[in-house]
Amino acid sequence: MTDILEKSQARQRLRSLSEALDSGALKQVARILNGGLSPSDIAHLLESSPPRQRALLWNLVDKQLEGEVLQYLGDDIRAYFLSQLNAQELADIIEDFESDDLADLLQQLPDTVIQEVLDTMDEQDRQRVEEVLSYPEDTAGGLMNTDTITVRPDISIDVVLRYLRRHRNLPPMTDSLIVVSRRDEFIGMLPITRMLVSNPASTVREVMDTDIEPIPVTLSDTKVATLFERYDLISAPVVGDDNKLLGRITIDDVVDVIREDADHSLMSMAGLDEDEDTFAPVLKTTRRRAVWLGINVVTAFTSASVIGMFEETIQQVVALAVLMPIVASMGGIAGSQTLTLMIRGMAVGQVSNDNVKWLLNREFLATTLNGFLFALVVSAAAMVWFRDPTIGLVIAMALVINLTIASIVGTLLPLTLKRLNIDPALAGGVILLTTTDVVGFLSFLGLATYFYA
Repeated sequence: MTDILEKSQARQRLRSLSEALDSGALKQVARILNGGLSPSDIAHLLESSPPRQRALLWNLVDKQLEGEVLQYLGDDIRAYFLSQLNAQELADIIEDFESDDLADLLQQLPDTVIQEVLDTMDEQDRQRVEEVLSYPEDTAGGLMNTDTITVRPDISIDVVLRYLRRHRNLPPMTDSLIVVSRRDEFIGMLPITRMLVSNPASTVREVMDTDIEPIPVTLSDTKVATLFERYDLISAPVVGDDNKLLGRITIDDVVDVIREDADHSLMSMAGLDEDEDTFAPVLKTTRRRAVWLGINVVTAFTSASVIGMFEETIQQVVALAVLMPIVASMGGIAGSQTLTLMIRGMAVGQVSNDNVKWLLNREFLATTLNGFLFALVVSAAAMVWFRDPTIGLVIAMALVINLTIASIVGTLLPLTLKRLNIDPALAGGVILLTTTDVVGFLSFLGLATYFYA
């Protein structure tokens, strides 16, 4: 009930802010921004505003809130605001950032600016950030936070509790303490919930959990997210090749990875970047989309050239021109269903070399059965429409052929692209639709040429 009330109040504040903006009451806008909205709400408002209004709102945000707001912004918009700041302004904003969030932010800046910002930091903070920056952004090392609390296995629970009380606060998402040796080698985890109900005289070794597998620092962020989902983790330790503790990953960073992967899959299908700004300027939007449209022109001409090969046949049987799109469209839909299923299965780690053959057989049989079913329906409709049994036979055979090929391509294409280090979500759809168009036109018009010759 409290959450519903808070959301209702937040919506009301957003409506009040929108009304104040429309009326030009900037003092009221500033008061609502800095006194009534959370940093995440402010970020959402900025992302939902056209460029001119966005710049106005950003200038009204309190300097003390700018750092927190930046953490919630998409990369594209955050990069724009960062480009407006000098090194000292950046240093003031990022003062309270965690090392992983700070590394994410710095990676969007030129190298010279990164170094200037690092030079303004104290030695300990700089080492933490440089540690994270040394790893690729899409790995466990790039996700991890070096702010950890570690304990030795030979001390008592009572000593651990007294040690914790010396801290003003614990790092966010601290559900367990990390147990390490004197050489900082990972040994196990000490859940706080278990520690609180254990005998204070017990040693950490007696209470800790040694079944936890640490995450290798080079593991991809997608696989990290899979581990968190599979084992319901809140935090997890990150180790190097020598099993020495380097940091930890928390669930809030993993949620960002899951959301980014979902955005990437959705936007890539249309050839767009997952961080595409909804309110990006016209020229910037035009430039980004032109590349994909250019690729589509090439594929469209490929399909058109196949149609041109059968120009004489189409002139003889005008019905072919009417029915051609049906064959191509049915193949495209069937292939897209298989392709989407495969890309999703690969993303969550369910597809491997061991089960590809089974999936290929399943998709082949399912799509072929659908091919025969809709071949009967479409051929019957075509015969009634054009009163020509031959045209019904031709389109039936072409549908079965195209849907069967579509299932094979949809299954094997994402695996092949993955081995070639090409993103299946980005390139798979274009290649698949081009293939089904070419095969559909070729089979339909080729069969028509054979039967009507």
